[in-house]
Amino acid sequence: MVTAIVHINAEVDRIPEVAQTIAEIDGVGEVYSITGEYDLLAMVRVAAYEQIAEIVPGRINKVSGVLHTETHIAFRAYSKHDLDAAFSIGLNESD
Repeated sequence: MVTAIVHINAEVDRIPEVAQTIAEIDGVGEVYSITGEYDLLAMVRVAAYEQIAEIVPGRINKVSGVLHTETHIAFRAYSKHDLDAAFSIGLNESD
């Protein structure tokens, strides 16, 4: 599974509409309205890297109201469970 985090700038008065349209794209798991430099964050999860090119420039960038995107590819995913396990290595019940 390949995960891409896509930061999106959108026309301010169209943010809800843009977010909903992006959320309906196959491969997009979630879309969040966020604070800071970007307006939206989309989580894209696909089977192969090539699909990122189909989804981000091929679909997300073409959504009416999208002004700019910045895409980051995740190398590894960590869950709370994974982190708890990693930090407990070497500890025993008496520690």
